[in-house]
Amino acid sequence: QAETDRYITWPGQALAYKMGELKILALRTKAKQALGDKFDIRAFHDAVLDGGALPLDVLETRIDKWIATQKVKA
Repeated sequence: QAETDRYITWPGQALAYKMGELKILALRTKAKQALGDKFDIRAFHDAVLDGGALPLDVLETRIDKWIATQKVKA
């Protein structure tokens, strides 16, 4: 009930939440495809969370760099 009330009164928050979720899922898919068996979900989560709250384009740049670093390590 509380979530429904919040989304009714603040729809922009729901949109922002969903946009972030979709972007993170897309970045995870990208990382899985790029790294294959070397993909580590825990390391990916650390890479996403280490920067704190970020604009999505900045997060994408950070994850692209993380993927490149993981490829070099492998």
